[in-house]
Amino acid sequence: MSPDTNYSALIMRLSLGAVLLAHGMLKLLVFTVPGTVGYFASLGLPPIAAHLTIYGEILGGTALLIGVYARLVALAALPLLLGTVWVHSANGWLFSSEGGGWEFPLLLVVMAIAVVAQGAGPFAVKRFQVLDSTMPPFFRA
Repeated sequence: MSPDTNYSALIMRLSLGAVLLAHGMLKLLVFTVPGTVGYFASLGLPPIAAHLTIYGEILGGTALLIGVYARLVALAALPLLLGTVWVHSANGWLFSSEGGGWEFPLLLVVMAIAVVAQGAGPFAVKRFQVLDSTMPPFFRA
């Protein structure tokens, strides 16, 4: 079996992971958890949605950067990313619009779909043997 040389998958995984991690850390350290909870409340979302988003972005971004179950992590990130598209949908297309448009969130959705389709690419931890028995084969790549 030849080594994985799909470098476009690597670039996509690292890019998505970096953005997710950066956004999660921004919510945690700059906006703070109470600030993020308050913002989510202004959208009519419960506090748990803010917590799940913060930690989902941090853990998901870290997992993508390392390359652990990249397909599964990208698939799990899709609801968060689609929620971001929804939040920004009233602001217009361009992300430079006031409040940020939905072009950048939609790009992240497409990137997550690409990671689901391509897998982790090279230089990825990929999986843990202890979890493999519970994982469908598609998500082990």
